[in-house]
Amino acid sequence: MAYARASKALGQCDRCGFSYKLNKLRYEIENSKRNGMRVCEDCFDTDHPQLKLGTINASDPQSLFNARPDAGETESTTYFSFNPVGGGMVQFGSSTMGLNIQGQIGTVKVSTS
Repeated sequence: MAYARASKALGQCDRCGFSYKLNKLRYEIENSKRNGMRVCEDCFDTDHPQLKLGTINASDPQSLFNARPDAGETESTTYFSFNPVGGGMVQFGSSTMGLNIQGQIGTVKVSTS
């Protein structure tokens, strides 16, 4: 069966009820299928991936299979400094590493002339 061209035909938006050209109305898609509604551009909702719960893989693996412990823990926790700031030694368990920075809490008085 042949249909007439809808270049001048009017249609009604199934959501807001306003009249638009029939060829400007879009089929609304829900769960990757048409739900039968023809809506205008303002009322059109895209089929958001968040609503497709069963079709998209949303797993978030937390651990590694057959993982090994970090053998270089002491090397990865070394802190470096340059000459005017650093110096001294810091004790981490049974090992000694370079860098000794100390801080104090107090008050500072600033005067300008």
